[in-house]
Amino acid sequence: DSCDLGLKLDGRDINKEVMDIVKKFMTKYQIEPYNEVTHKGLVRHVLIRIGAKTKQIMVCIIINGRKLPNKDELVEKLCKLEGMHSVSLNVNTNKSNVILGSKIINLYGPGYIEDYIGDVKFRISPLSFFQVNPVQTEKLYNKALEYADLSGNEIVWDLYCGIGSISLFLAKKAKKVLGVEIVPEAIEDARLNAKINKIDNSEFFVGAAEDVVTEYFSKHENEAECKPDVIVVDPPRKGCDEKLLSTIVKMNPKRVVYVSCDSATLARDVKWLSENGYKLKEATPCDMFGQTVHVETVCLLSRKEPN
Repeated sequence: DSCDLGLKLDGRDINKEVMDIVKKFMTKYQIEPYNEVTHKGLVRHVLIRIGAKTKQIMVCIIINGRKLPNKDELVEKLCKLEGMHSVSLNVNTNKSNVILGSKIINLYGPGYIEDYIGDVKFRISPLSFFQVNPVQTEKLYNKALEYADLSGNEIVWDLYCGIGSISLFLAKKAKKVLGVEIVPEAIEDARLNAKINKIDNSEFFVGAAEDVVTEYFSKHENEAECKPDVIVVDPPRKGCDEKLLSTIVKMNPKRVVYVSCDSATLARDVKWLSENGYKLKEATPCDMFGQTVHVETVCLLSRKEPN
């Protein structure tokens, strides 16, 4: 199971090249694909990533087990592909349809690829969330930056920050950016990405946004970091937890920039914020997933001022 977005590189269909090798390998050694109903079979998914600007290729085989028989032969075949930079296994023995497990076994390369959005360089590991459409990602992040309307003196919170992709975009224009993400590996990448780009005005926290921000606010309510000018949220499809929305309102930023991948939960959360002191000023859809029903949307909400 690989992402069917047609990963092209200099006219090459990288998906096809990688999957041809993987399928021939599985056939040769009679390695069964995973069956979600019976929980049998070894190979669950094949994750393929390409650096759009660096042209580095990553392959991660997700397995229902601890070992992949004859893995060295598979690595040897994959490494014959021009641009192969990282090959790894991901262990996922859970009975669920969640794609990735938490354990990575590195087989070849540094365990990551690098790519750019604008002039910001990012290190991307198999567990890192990174948008799949780099051309549209740059447009999306630039729109978020436009809505944030930064002059260089602002304190910004970036919630659900992943590897710091939006955070570091904002940090170049802000006084300070604080990012929150529940995946520890992503926060490690975010801190490293800040260092790679020589950005020293960012700080990152591990944990669920609704817990980290609420706890931080309760302990530091009167400090500058709890009086941000802008809060950016980029949640998963389930949207923002109401506890988080409540804390955002208490922190009382001038602007909230909401990046959404699900229009239904976006509408729900914008309605809640609109009933609690904020007004939707503008929304821009960004088609990240061509020929699908999905679309990303970035919204600007600003604090309602007394008449």
